[in-house]
Amino acid sequence: MNTKLHAICDSQGRPLNLFVTAGQVSDYIGARALLSSLPDVEWLLGDRRYDADWFREALEDKGIRACIPGRKQRKTTVKYDKRRDKRRNRIEIMFGRLKDWRRVATRYDRCPKVFLSAIALAATVIYCL
Repeated sequence: MNTKLHAICDSQGRPLNLFVTAGQVSDYIGARALLSSLPDVEWLLGDRRYDADWFREALEDKGIRACIPGRKQRKTTVKYDKRRDKRRNRIEIMFGRLKDWRRVATRYDRCPKVFLSAIALAATVIYCL
């Protein structure tokens, strides 16, 4: 069983909100689910897989500037701040810290609810540290 973890973290790499989807589900489902829980921020750094016009427009409506590189097969190129995009490594560091927890990295739990609760426990400890 595959799962994808979608997360919102702050500028220090601490997890704020988590959402788990099935592995074969589009990443846009996770983006739509987390859109309403975005904090009041100026910028959102995201991965290429969240590059969609509707997502960019929704962020713009909330007053958030998107720093999301365009997909390679996109016909029109999207401008983004490459210097700011380099800070996205903090998100990857946050996922690495979550995977330091053996239960999360090896996915012991087959039930998605139990798996998300293990991730939430790890995220709480990471946030407090």
